[in-house]
Amino acid sequence: MSSLKTIAQNKKAHHDYFIEEFYEAGIELLGTEVKSIRNGRVNLKDSWCSIVDGEIFVNGMHISPYEHGNIFNRDPMRVRRLLMHKKEINKLYGTVKQTGYSLIPISLYFKDSRVKLQVGLCKGKKLYDKREDMAKRSAKRDIERAIKEQSRS
Repeated sequence: MSSLKTIAQNKKAHHDYFIEEFYEAGIELLGTEVKSIRNGRVNLKDSWCSIVDGEIFVNGMHISPYEHGNIFNRDPMRVRRLLMHKKEINKLYGTVKQTGYSLIPISLYFKDSRVKLQVGLCKGKKLYDKREDMAKRSAKRDIERAIKEQSRS
């Protein structure tokens, strides 16, 4: 049985996109980056994935430099390669090119001792979709509040 420990999540992705499918990818990291990730010093907020020459890369993911890393620290915003099967990458490439989907990192987690990135195949939301989601969330919150008040009485 594998243990999952979430390190970081991209909450903005759920707000800005409809997430159609999820994919799991390994990520190519260097030693000090792994140590920094273990300390939880990573940000996925404005990151996205691109496919170039049959390889998939994550762009805009910020991993803060490790405090004790000195000369071994790398650029916090460097482009990192993701590790996926060639068939999956080709399928994603076709989908992204044809139908206007985007590949957005959803969460970063440890699966046993390895760092994994959950990538979502996403379609952008329009402003009215975002408003509709906020209205649904607000209505749900009001209903839960009313139920809670009712049970207290």
